[in-house]
Amino acid sequence: MSMFCYQCQETAGGKGCTVRGVCGKNEEVAKLQDLLIYVLKGISELVTKGKLDISVMAEVNYEMLNSLFITITNANFDDDSIEHQIRRMISIRDELRKSVSVSSLHDAAIFTVNTRESMLEKASSIGVLATESEDVRSLRQMIIYGLKGMAAYTEHAHNIGKENLEINSFMFEALAATLDDTLTADDLVALTLRTGEHGVKAMALLDEANTSTYGNPEITEVNIGVRSNPAILISGHDLTDLEQLLDQTKGTGVDVYTHSEMLPAHYYPAFKKYDNFVGNYGNAWWKQVSEFESFRGPILFTTNCIVPPKSEEVRQRIFTTGSAGYPGCTHIGADPNGKKDFSSIISLAKTLSAPEEIETGSIIGGFAHNQVMALADQVVEAVKTGAIKKFFVMAGCDGRMKSREYYTEFAQKLPQDTVILTAGCAKYRYNKLNLGDIGGIPRVLDAGQCNDSYSLAVIALKLKEVFGLDDINKLPIAFNIAWYEQKAVIVLLALLYLGVKNIHLGPTLPGFLSPNVAKVLVEKFGIAGIGTVEEDIDLFLS
Repeated sequence: MSMFCYQCQETAGGKGCTVRGVCGKNEEVAKLQDLLIYVLKGISELVTKGKLDISVMAEVNYEMLNSLFITITNANFDDDSIEHQIRRMISIRDELRKSVSVSSLHDAAIFTVNTRESMLEKASSIGVLATESEDVRSLRQMIIYGLKGMAAYTEHAHNIGKENLEINSFMFEALAATLDDTLTADDLVALTLRTGEHGVKAMALLDEANTSTYGNPEITEVNIGVRSNPAILISGHDLTDLEQLLDQTKGTGVDVYTHSEMLPAHYYPAFKKYDNFVGNYGNAWWKQVSEFESFRGPILFTTNCIVPPKSEEVRQRIFTTGSAGYPGCTHIGADPNGKKDFSSIISLAKTLSAPEEIETGSIIGGFAHNQVMALADQVVEAVKTGAIKKFFVMAGCDGRMKSREYYTEFAQKLPQDTVILTAGCAKYRYNKLNLGDIGGIPRVLDAGQCNDSYSLAVIALKLKEVFGLDDINKLPIAFNIAWYEQKAVIVLLALLYLGVKNIHLGPTLPGFLSPNVAKVLVEKFGIAGIGTVEEDIDLFLS
């Protein structure tokens, strides 16, 4: 088998990509990503067994997060940059080994490779399928995928200057545990829930970082049309990159538009001072192939959600930064202080045409936990009077599968006395529909990016307190979540840790769940897939 990857929802046949990733990554990239994860496991064993003090290991902590982020679906397709990161992490690993006195170390902590060929050969023997037990493999991968999502959120917080070393410490512990063949399935189930626990901490950390720096999101109407100026489209999730881009484009005559998951940046007060921050262009990440053609200007990817461009003309307009990368695209790094020079993007934008208008109007968002709590009396009264019968959490990811039309139809067919709580790019399935409001409360409340699913959990816990309930599952809230990649995995694990049960997950259940592991999730947590829209609405409302 040339490669094996089943970390995303669109994995081939729901079982695994074995020739080329549905995401577009080739065999070489897949294998190098596997090897990078293997090196991280070796580093984690050294840190854990050697009882190393991570508070004095700033570089190791950051590069661990960066490396995990590189391997998230649609983040980095650049084999050269991944090879460079492998060599960097092996160098870090070998330096750490000099300070550790441990009698027995796993191969991941000591193996050597010198050439690209030797890396690929090594990768062929240490990938996902190297774990023979299907159930152990399933649990190990669920933990690793959760850690990937956790690393993404923790890195964003780090870029703003916030960290929680307890989270970093757990990540080393958990990665090292995936090398331990003495752990039983029960041990790994317990570790999976601890992963969810630290996922909550990671999302809380990022929420604190974002709001303390940029203010609490507020109700905002975002333009989806265009102006006549040349422009830059910024995609991904990193707000520090957006801030630097806005600072550098100020007064240049170049507008800045958000794309996909960057849309919620408009909700933060700090960004409203920029008069060239003008709106959102397009839809969810997977529509970029056509939408980047019509945008006409340069595109900056700050994180994942890259779709391999079909034309060389578009490729020449794509820039990457942070953990993102794509062959043939210009990558912009940071100096030691985290500053980035976006002058090349701005210069290119000035030579290109203004975006072609593909839609007009506006969308409303900004309903993170602070804003919803400001409306708490109004919301609680609507529930008590029966004006709002039920909340539906429809957070998560969007994707290309036709079966995802289910979520648009589901939103359209919900009764008028229900409200949708959303976060992540899943909202693009319904955030432009005219679903109306309930007493001035919009029927779609967008909390923000996928990490802002934390806001939805905070809202649920606050409502539980307000209504004097002893169990979050007694609230009039149902969870019908779409997933695509590993940040959705950590959101799911976080919800399970918080005690949320009977979550419906779709459009398909993860391919990395073995039958026995899926059975545990069903029996212990009530996890279920989706059915027809009508059947599911009847079930949720019964």
